[in-house]
Amino acid sequence: MSTVNAELWPLVRMTSPAHWVRCPLHQWTPGDILFRSVVLLFGVLPVDVHSLRLEAIDPRGCGFLERSHSWWNRQWQHERTTTATEAGCIVKDAVTVEGRVPFATSLLMPVYRWVFRHRHRRIQALYGYTRG
Repeated sequence: MSTVNAELWPLVRMTSPAHWVRCPLHQWTPGDILFRSVVLLFGVLPVDVHSLRLEAIDPRGCGFLERSHSWWNRQWQHERTTTATEAGCIVKDAVTVEGRVPFATSLLMPVYRWVFRHRHRRIQALYGYTRG
């Protein structure tokens, strides 16, 4: 979660139990809801509660598939893949959302796209990865 928050900062911060703050991804257990996270806009304003569940973790450490839900979204699917290159790494995120309120989903999708563009800029700044 510390990595997630580093990628999202300063737009969003997600809370987590202390145990999960620095728990490496390969130690997370796929299948069950791991914890509920309050999504904080600019790190302070609660805007959602996200029930985090991983469906799969790539055993090589090259990605994951998350299928979670939240107050706003009946289903949030986030698939991340990383591919090594000579120059470093390409990170790709694919997000599919099934909202609870149709008009809200239409309004939120541009926000989600913007947040992920920001997230990829942060990844590149923090780790030198190439955006995918």
